[in-house]
Amino acid sequence: MNLAPSTSLIANLRAELQHWAPFALMAPEHVDRFTQAATQVYFAPDETVLAPSDGVVQQLLLVRRGAVSGRPHSGSAGVGFQCEAGDLFPLGAVLGARAVTSVYTAVGDTFCLQVPIAAVHALAQESAPFADFLNRRVQQFLAMSNRALQASVASQTLAEQSMATPLRDLLRGAPVGVAPSTPLRDALRLMHERRIGSVLVQDETSGAAIGMLTRHDIVDRVTLAERPLATPITEVMSSPVIVLGLDDTAQDAAIAMSRHAIRHLPVADAQGRVVGVLSERDLFALQSLSLRQVSSAIRAAADMPALRAASADIGRLTRRLLGQGVGARQLTELISHLNDLLTLRLVELVAPRHGVDLSQGCWLAFGSEGRSEQTIATDQDNGIVFASDDAARDRTAWLAFAREVNAELDACGYPLCKGNIMASNPECCLTAQEWLGRFGHWIDHGAPEDLLAASIYFDFRPLAGNAALAVPLREAVTRRAAAVPRFIKQMADNSLRNRAPLDWLGGIETKEVDGRELLDLKMNGTAIFVDVARLYALANGIAETHTRRRFEAIAPHLKAGPQESEGWSGAFEFLQSLRLQAQLRSTTQPNLVDPAALNDIDRRVLKECIRAMRRLQQRVELDFQR
Repeated sequence: MNLAPSTSLIANLRAELQHWAPFALMAPEHVDRFTQAATQVYFAPDETVLAPSDGVVQQLLLVRRGAVSGRPHSGSAGVGFQCEAGDLFPLGAVLGARAVTSVYTAVGDTFCLQVPIAAVHALAQESAPFADFLNRRVQQFLAMSNRALQASVASQTLAEQSMATPLRDLLRGAPVGVAPSTPLRDALRLMHERRIGSVLVQDETSGAAIGMLTRHDIVDRVTLAERPLATPITEVMSSPVIVLGLDDTAQDAAIAMSRHAIRHLPVADAQGRVVGVLSERDLFALQSLSLRQVSSAIRAAADMPALRAASADIGRLTRRLLGQGVGARQLTELISHLNDLLTLRLVELVAPRHGVDLSQGCWLAFGSEGRSEQTIATDQDNGIVFASDDAARDRTAWLAFAREVNAELDACGYPLCKGNIMASNPECCLTAQEWLGRFGHWIDHGAPEDLLAASIYFDFRPLAGNAALAVPLREAVTRRAAAVPRFIKQMADNSLRNRAPLDWLGGIETKEVDGRELLDLKMNGTAIFVDVARLYALANGIAETHTRRRFEAIAPHLKAGPQESEGWSGAFEFLQSLRLQAQLRSTTQPNLVDPAALNDIDRRVLKECIRAMRRLQQRVELDFQR
């Protein structure tokens, strides 16, 4: 039975719809256009709403009350999904001008608004938010969720300029540069007149950065060294210079400044010509708590109590930045970077006490730290690769060194690994040849324990010491895994054992924990995206370990466009964001969330993320289980 809304209902319908995406972003007159074109339809419990046999879809529907479950029609693979109040469906069939591929059934008494296809296309021509939502639903939900998080805190400093801001948007003018032959006197006069803390030395032809002179350099290399003012600037400048591009982000600049202990960073265009210089003041005017402040405290730590205090600052900085709207990708990379600095400093302090030569060994990070995706609640996954002509003799010193480092990391808030994947375990303290033998055994045998080990150890990167020792390990994993199809098939089968958490009706599948229905955002969330990204990277000989960069690298191999690849990454990073929020709320249940307790937008995004997860697993089935 169709019920066309009367004029008196239009205003009420507008207010109702504006609680949901995309109507919350649309102009009121465009929301009214939607409701005026709509008719209301009632479906009894278990009544079919849409089916493949209906032919090309003629209406876009919005669930107003009740729910609609979608199940693949007979003979099709896949699991169900559920549309709740506020959901538009079937978007894929509408945009593709085709029939649906699933059978849609009413769950209980259900009321829907249905709008003819012609009216949908006309509205999309007039309303950009509506058109954008039809084509980029997941990204729109993610954007709305991020805005809601920002609005929940008082400070808006990073809401206006986030750490994801491209550097092109932060530059304040052309760089102040001089030629390589410029005398110190002229350079110093220029810095004084312009009231700037640095001057760039540029190639006169290309405009590329050759070096930089800062106030720190003046004290150290000019004043104390008693250099004559006629000295060419090239003799006292800092060189080479760290240079970033216009499309790099504020987060990239923050890490570069922290990693290299610098305060000024040239920014170049695609041709290498420097077009501006970013200062620490420019970057951290956005916030009162500086990443450099925390990283400087870590670098300056002279003993273990100082490192423990610095580790607490990492958590405080994370809480502040999350509340100010910094994205999960930026946050996990920042957390990983600071954890790297802390581990590096700890390694430097402990090594001399055990007589180990860091030029002959390398501290390795595995798992989430190896992917630069650490969250707040993270334990240790690490190892050592060392050079030796007598491994049994030298391993003793490396193990003693590792035991102290592992114990001190535990004291700094990074718990000992329950699975003993730590450098103090003799199985994780090996020469390069021993590591290669271990990796080769896992790939050649592929027993369940081998696949589990590969999923942890293959996501590694060098963290402290001689990084060159890790190069042959990465080359071997990248080359050998791709050359053994049986191993890749086993990895695919293993990844599919952990299914996307959707029940048979397409709702979010939870588990009862202490009387509450909760979802594990790690095991039933981010881990599934990580597994799929790793699988395709190994299968295609891609050396990258970071999940987003893996998705970007594998997209061409899977013939997936940028929009689809961004959807995978966006879904993964939203789940990471929920994990970070959960970890800040609870130390006893750091990865658990109650979907029913989420706000409307976050609950919808969560469902969309799980659907994206399911589609990725269906792709794995088609590619590796046929």
